[in-house]
Amino acid sequence: MVEKLIHGNKLLSVIIRSGFSKEGIEFFTPDEFSQQLAYMKRPKNYVIPPHVHNQVSREVVYTKETIFVKSGKVRIDYYDDDKQYIESRILLPGDVVLLGYGGHGFEMIEESEMIEVKQGPYVGEKDKTRFPHIASSRVKIVFDKG
Repeated sequence: MVEKLIHGNKLLSVIIRSGFSKEGIEFFTPDEFSQQLAYMKRPKNYVIPPHVHNQVSREVVYTKETIFVKSGKVRIDYYDDDKQYIESRILLPGDVVLLGYGGHGFEMIEESEMIEVKQGPYVGEKDKTRFPHIASSRVKIVFDKG
């Protein structure tokens, strides 16, 4: 229900499938990631005390993105830092993916709705380098290894 794609020694992504469930809280990202991803399941009447977040300076070197698939069917293609294709996965409604290192591209297999969360401020085309996507004939879809 949780898939971590590691290439070399870099965490390219974490996929939390829609059927994942666990009591309590679990973080899926290393502490040093500039974007953190966690899952919480709490019982009725559990209280998270009110709080504010303190001003803490952080340096963001690489953008991390989190995608929530609201509807449809999406293929995500993974690439290494040298833009070489690695493999693909299929994302379904309710799946969440955090993208760490490497490259990635998406193809909508069905009409799809996604919600994206990433660090800002957005700096437009300075934020990314685009490159050609993998030919459909070369796509290698990997299913849950767990």
